[in-house]
Amino acid sequence: MKGHLEHRWTSCLRRYRFFFACGVVLLCGQLYLAYNFLALENESRLARNAIDENEVSADKGLPNGNRQLKLPPDKFDNSNRVINHNRSTRIKLDYKSLEFEPICDITGREAVSAISRAQSQRCKEWLVNVTCLSQLNLLYPAELKSSCPHSLGFDTTPKSLGCYKDDKIARLLPNYYSIFKNNNSPKHCAHMCLQSGFPYAGVEYGVECFCGKEEPPETSQIQDSECNKKCPGDPLQTCGGYLTINIFSTGIKKFKPQEARNNSFSATEKPPVRIAYLLTVNGRASRQVRRLINILYDPSHLFYIHVDSRQDYMYREMLEIEGSCEKGNIIVAKGENRHASIWGGASLLMTFLDAARQMLLRSKDWDFLVNLSESDYPIKTNAKLVEFLTWNRGMNFVKSHGREVQRFLSKQGLDKTFVECEARMWRVGDRSLPLGIQIDGGSDWVGLSRDFVAYVAAPEPDELVAGLLRVFRHTLLPAESFFHTVLRNSRFCDTYVDNNLHVTNWKRKLGCKCQYKAVVDWCGCSPNDFKLEDFGRIRGTRERNLFYARKFEPVIDQRIIDRIDAWLYPERINASEALNKGIDAYWQSLYHHKDTSPLADDSLLSVATSLARLVYRRLGEPSANDGHLLEASVHFKANRFSGILVRAASERLAMESSTLMQADIPEQLEAFVHPRRNLSTSSSWQDKIISLVVNTDYDQKEQTFRNYLGAVGPLSAPVLAYELDASVALPLNVTVLWVDPFDRLADAIHLQIEESGLALSTFGKLITFECYCR
Repeated sequence: MKGHLEHRWTSCLRRYRFFFACGVVLLCGQLYLAYNFLALENESRLARNAIDENEVSADKGLPNGNRQLKLPPDKFDNSNRVINHNRSTRIKLDYKSLEFEPICDITGREAVSAISRAQSQRCKEWLVNVTCLSQLNLLYPAELKSSCPHSLGFDTTPKSLGCYKDDKIARLLPNYYSIFKNNNSPKHCAHMCLQSGFPYAGVEYGVECFCGKEEPPETSQIQDSECNKKCPGDPLQTCGGYLTINIFSTGIKKFKPQEARNNSFSATEKPPVRIAYLLTVNGRASRQVRRLINILYDPSHLFYIHVDSRQDYMYREMLEIEGSCEKGNIIVAKGENRHASIWGGASLLMTFLDAARQMLLRSKDWDFLVNLSESDYPIKTNAKLVEFLTWNRGMNFVKSHGREVQRFLSKQGLDKTFVECEARMWRVGDRSLPLGIQIDGGSDWVGLSRDFVAYVAAPEPDELVAGLLRVFRHTLLPAESFFHTVLRNSRFCDTYVDNNLHVTNWKRKLGCKCQYKAVVDWCGCSPNDFKLEDFGRIRGTRERNLFYARKFEPVIDQRIIDRIDAWLYPERINASEALNKGIDAYWQSLYHHKDTSPLADDSLLSVATSLARLVYRRLGEPSANDGHLLEASVHFKANRFSGILVRAASERLAMESSTLMQADIPEQLEAFVHPRRNLSTSSSWQDKIISLVVNTDYDQKEQTFRNYLGAVGPLSAPVLAYELDASVALPLNVTVLWVDPFDRLADAIHLQIEESGLALSTFGKLITFECYCR
């Protein structure tokens, strides 16, 4: 019987062995898939933060705002990293190059690089001292307290709301997510969410931190025992579990900016507001500054002009305006109240606050402070602006970044320590921002109420402002975050209007070329100039609460400024055209003999002086070689570059035929020099090359050369810019031969012109070389 059963079993195995083998394979496959599924699930939970940023936003329900940041991405999002001053590869500082004894050991890569590149011992010592204080955590306050009545934050620990059941698809706190593998805890997570402006924080699966704007529903609350995973940052506390989350209140309310009023709700008429304009000007476009003041001017307003301390020409021009103002409401900053204002510099905030203190002392009548530059221009009449601000008396107008805060901190460089010296912003390492407050930022163009200005500019500020001043003393672009952050955390939190009254011409592909690397260890962006073809965009702001636009430059396009004037004040334009036939002309100084700063370009000075002597010789003057250059200006007519104005003086006294009729005045000569373009092409290429220019100082943002005289010297870096006709077949192989002034071949460059927007329009591909001229 037993043998019979064994025979049947063996026979059954032989008959169904194929199906048996398939079953075993399927079972093994199922076990393998199950194992991989669980492994991938855990791995994906720990690695979500490394996924592409757009996918993270979609997966976790992050806001998909379309506004972009002012600074371009120059690194991966590092909002979830732990601050480590020495996380970079350790490199050694050459202590022998220092003429002082450092107070600590400098090991951070960024700090060593900055100290090594600095030129003066004073700057090196300043960099060392700041770095050491940062490494010892003595540079910034560890924590600050908010005084906003409804958003005070939490004191020691966040208030627990309980344990909740979470869902992968519909997160209870969907607005922000981060992983803290080593230091996650309810307090750590709540501080990060509070900093980002979220009322609720949640810890899940031990290492995960979630932030949300809305309170979780009571129906999702479960037993506290379901949240049983230990926190890596505090083993005595639990940080949720698998799809269970401990939720806490951060002690702040959901932030909602105030809506600006567009009419008066008061039955009684209020007196119109008075505006204090803070004009921070730079460069040599003094005629444009005069035009700006002229269109803004009202006897009841105050104008305080700060000129970069390195700009002699603009300073003299502004002093002339101040002296000609009979009302005395135009004031120019002088002496110790002038600062060197570099792009992104920490001194920009000090300049603003120093100017604000002076404006508070000079006049007790103004109600709003509005800051502008020489590149701004109004796009609504003064009457409309005054009416709008009168309706919104006491409000503060700032523009927020409109994106996720932690990403903004990283992109803006707020997580870095910067030091300003030698007219440069040096990056020296990472930092942690003070806990306990909300961080905000956006644009540095603001409209602030007098009460708020008096609060932030007080000689003895309170603990919040004093602490933030310590932080922003070493911050890139400080004015873009300081006022926003003070507003969010002070008693003025309910006066925040998310509108800086400006429309800005952002063109990221052109404006984010890292063009400020020469003055800052960062990759910065700048808006483009408005041109006549952009007028439709400006006209479209008619029904919006926007009163200024930027940027404008007459040397790029004066027609758009003329068009705005005609749109706002047609009666003025009609009168001007009847009296002034040169309304379409513009000239701007390139050099003035009274300037001591900045130093004149040697090439410009040499060529302009030679032009003056040539003109003297052409007139047959025997004193041609004795003449000296007084001034050189660039001239535009009908929005096109037309030539250079050169003014010079000779050693001899005025000629008898001079209209001056004063024999004791030295003879002066002014000449208008037209440029001559020397370009020869073969007949086969005559209609294919639209333009071919060799020059220096090429502005990639505006796609034009800033060297109007075209002077090239031995230290210049020449640039070839070309534009080909659209009919040219691409790709095209081209050889560029660079020949020096001695007619020697300096270099030969082989190019392949590919099909691209730049090659078929405006300027083509740019090739920059060091000059081989001697």
